[in-house]
Amino acid sequence: MELLFDPIKLLLATAKDVVPVLALLVFFQLVVLRRPLPRPGRIAFGFCLVLVGMACFLGGLDLALFPVGRTMALQLAAGAESGGQALWTAYGWVYLFAFLVGFSTTIAEPALIAVANKAEEASYKAVSALGLRVAVAIGVAVGITLGTFRIVTGTPLHLFIFAGYVVVAVQTFFAPRMIVPLAYDSGGVTTSTVTVPLVAALGLGLASNVPGRSPVLDGFGLIAFASLFPIISVLGYAQLAQWMGRRRKGKGRRAPPLGRSDCVAGANQTMGKG
Repeated sequence: MELLFDPIKLLLATAKDVVPVLALLVFFQLVVLRRPLPRPGRIAFGFCLVLVGMACFLGGLDLALFPVGRTMALQLAAGAESGGQALWTAYGWVYLFAFLVGFSTTIAEPALIAVANKAEEASYKAVSALGLRVAVAIGVAVGITLGTFRIVTGTPLHLFIFAGYVVVAVQTFFAPRMIVPLAYDSGGVTTSTVTVPLVAALGLGLASNVPGRSPVLDGFGLIAFASLFPIISVLGYAQLAQWMGRRRKGKGRRAPPLGRSDCVAGANQTMGKG
């Protein structure tokens, strides 16, 4: 509760992180580009809003999201062990909670919403914004669920990551070319303001309560799953849309590579038009 009663300290700490970024932008504008700052009053006002907003956000994370995620993970994992050993079959509610948290936080992720809307606009609606968001959310949900399974069983992290990237490499060769860069970017936008706090708290809370697990060694790594598996799900979504588009053109006839009409037809049937 220290942050709640010391807002000045929190604002100063936030300014320490943000001011260098602003200074860099001003330096390039005035010294390198040799141009005056456009609307300096508006920039200053916006900078103040950024400081206040980030300070409130960081305070909210410490006061609400981190404690809630950690407490729920502890409560769900409590009593699941048998004889001091972690039985992975006893953590069904934890897996379900991880799946739902991953899906719901990703759907609400502002960064993903922005990228999905821009992708739909740039592709002239060949890519469905809603379809992309759902595909990414499913990927994150599956990834976090597997991540919690890894924590419970103690399986080495590198085995899952290596196998996942092998799947991504194979999918890249067969997925439509227009979706590959977007799929890789989709894995990055998921690790943002809404998803990361709850996922990190979930991993730390679960590792703290599972017998034989270390919060440092096992509690981290869920963010990697949240970044990897959306790539797989988006590439799979595009391949499904391509297959459905070709099937609509007739069975047994080879269709041309995925075009805008194919993607629209497949996306509307699978995920709905955004």
